[in-house]
Amino acid sequence: MGQKIRAKITGLGRYVPPRVVTNDEIAKLVDTNNEWIVERTGIHQRHWAEKGTATSDLAVKAVEDLLQKRGIDGSEIELIIVSTVTPDMFFPSTACLIQERIGAKKAWGYDILAACSSFLYSLTTGAQFIESGRHKKVLIVGADVMTSIVNPEDRTTIILFGDGAGAVLLEPTEEGEEDYGILDFRHEVDGSGAEFLSMPGGGSLHPSSHETIDKKMHYIHQSGQQVFKFAVRKMEELSTGMLAKHQLTGDDLGCFIAHQANLRIIDATASKIGIADDKVIRNIHKYGNTTAATIPLAIGDAIDSGRLKKGDLVLFAAVGAGFTSGSVLARWAY
Repeated sequence: MGQKIRAKITGLGRYVPPRVVTNDEIAKLVDTNNEWIVERTGIHQRHWAEKGTATSDLAVKAVEDLLQKRGIDGSEIELIIVSTVTPDMFFPSTACLIQERIGAKKAWGYDILAACSSFLYSLTTGAQFIESGRHKKVLIVGADVMTSIVNPEDRTTIILFGDGAGAVLLEPTEEGEEDYGILDFRHEVDGSGAEFLSMPGGGSLHPSSHETIDKKMHYIHQSGQQVFKFAVRKMEELSTGMLAKHQLTGDDLGCFIAHQANLRIIDATASKIGIADDKVIRNIHKYGNTTAATIPLAIGDAIDSGRLKKGDLVLFAAVGAGFTSGSVLARWAY
């Protein structure tokens, strides 16, 4: 019996649009202020795409950054999995649009819609194709233009969201790397929470019409307290459960990278798993909630700051609309 093949992350690419929108600018649009936003969310600014910018536009720039850093060509990619709640259109999938633009002539692909948990769902799914031996290079993309679905008059959501994209490459572990790569995952859905965070208009239940537009059904609708309570409980539960399963403590982790939705959720989870504060990756103050892009953007910041290094154990966690949730344990491979 040979060693078990695992999927390891071998490269990362990122992109955020150049326009930075501060809390003071938000305060000119809705009744709020910088102090209120910072205290409740931890967000200081976010990046907004210009009108007419598609999710695929951000995604392609992140993928090009990845390909350049990894030193490979798009033609080497075999599978593209795109995490997004803001696809360019219902169909074709955003994966198809990215495939064409990066010249991935050999690749197949599809989109995964699991809201803020999408990137981890895609990471786990892509890992299965590596572990089975069917593919050698799988591209995982997390990208969203959240400003395309945020009501500019709703102060409860406009303060939270930003636009961005990130991409990682999955490849098989090699001889001597049996402890590296994606080690374990746990994902859940709880559909009883579907009503608390949704975009009700545009699907088969409420097809686009004058009525759905008048009722602002094509924007995010969120019950903040319900989402917050579930996110705190579930992110803690999945994170502590993952560590316990592998007989680990927070001290064993090189870093903790959670979905960046709210600083208080991140801090509460970090406290529960008992990890040192300097190992907790936080960049919500710079980007806000970019939905599927938050974790790859945070991975990039962790690498840049020297807090994520080869051999480190890293725990990822996320909760999103659906409700969806998940945690992934990995040993960093580069």
